[in-house]
Amino acid sequence: MSRVLVVEDEKRVASAVRRGLEAEGFAVDVALDGAEGLWFAREHAYDAIVLDVLLPQVNGYRVCAILREEGNWTPILMLTAKSGEYDEAEALDTGADDFLTKPFSYVVLVARLRAILRRGARERPTMLHAGDLALDPASHRVRLGGTEIALTAREFAVLEFLMRRADQVVSKSEVLESVWDFEFEGDPNIVEVYVRRLRRKIDEPHGRNTIETIRGAGYRLAGT
Repeated sequence: MSRVLVVEDEKRVASAVRRGLEAEGFAVDVALDGAEGLWFAREHAYDAIVLDVLLPQVNGYRVCAILREEGNWTPILMLTAKSGEYDEAEALDTGADDFLTKPFSYVVLVARLRAILRRGARERPTMLHAGDLALDPASHRVRLGGTEIALTAREFAVLEFLMRRADQVVSKSEVLESVWDFEFEGDPNIVEVYVRRLRRKIDEPHGRNTIETIRGAGYRLAGT
């Protein structure tokens, strides 16, 4: 029997989801706010979590992000009264496995839930290393030796791209296409701005030369 945590603050909806899932053979626990949902998810092992976005205390996006940062990769199906591709993108970007907009069909809810259960929990993303520089894609943390380096989201994305291509020369356009997008219409020199920021945080305080500029070609991050 699969055990499912439902985190939903609307008691009527939570009760209906619980009854529907129990009728399909699931064992169900219910939490009525984000803080309680985090407690349940930390204290018990679940096969899947049905997580509303608009929750008291801690919203669903944050609950999902916290669990992923802590290494909890239980499959998450996110529910929301919102709609639109940006809300779906935010849900998936925080680590959710699937997304369902309210009002929803219980038939579809059960089908989506069974689908993510078949896939099972995802593996934690692999840590990236370049010498004593370590980047954790799951928690969005960077450490240099024993020191944590605070980066913005865009700085982190640039560094992650360079570390995944360690010891290779990558062009400015490759960085733009990966970290920004194919249709970026701003100044391509924005890449230089972010590389300088990374150097100020990673290289200059420690007398390093981790990120090299290859004249006329792009950048190379030393992998060792």
